[in-house]
Amino acid sequence: MKNIVAGHVAVTATEFVELALGTPLDLWLGVEGESETERAAREDAARDILAAYPELPDTVSRVAAEAIETFAPDLFKVTPLTRLVARHKSRRGGVAA
Repeated sequence: MKNIVAGHVAVTATEFVELALGTPLDLWLGVEGESETERAAREDAARDILAAYPELPDTVSRVAAEAIETFAPDLFKVTPLTRLVARHKSRRGGVAA
């Protein structure tokens, strides 16, 4: 199956995300071994992008949710914490650990 974003074919998951967001992941995540100067420059660029595109965090959230829904839908199947606590208490004789 081909993943096509904005007319470009994404070969890897990283390429798919970068094409969907319009920015390289390294800009946001950094790279191993980067110097303090490189980090400061990267963070300045990220701030500039966020200032120019304030909707980017919402876009990132949407892309992530769509990817999870498509490739790992079981991650959206959650059990409310209250049920887990009640089940744990009942197994421990009503006393929480």
